[in-house]
Amino acid sequence: MPTGTVKFFLNHKGYGFIAVDETNEEIFVHVSGLIDKVNAEDKVSFEIMEDKRGKKANEVKKI
Repeated sequence: MPTGTVKFFLNHKGYGFIAVDETNEEIFVHVSGLIDKVNAEDKVSFEIMEDKRGKKANEVKKI
């Protein structure tokens, strides 16, 4: 399961981005993919899903 750091998460809009530790790639995250509430700089683990818009994080939880 990949790990990363939350770059930012806009609670009022329900989305943000996670920087993946291994690749430093930025992955989109939507509030619907969260297990735990997250804030900027939180270390998280997650699954990467692909949809018609591209990659996004799912099952996001703090570590």
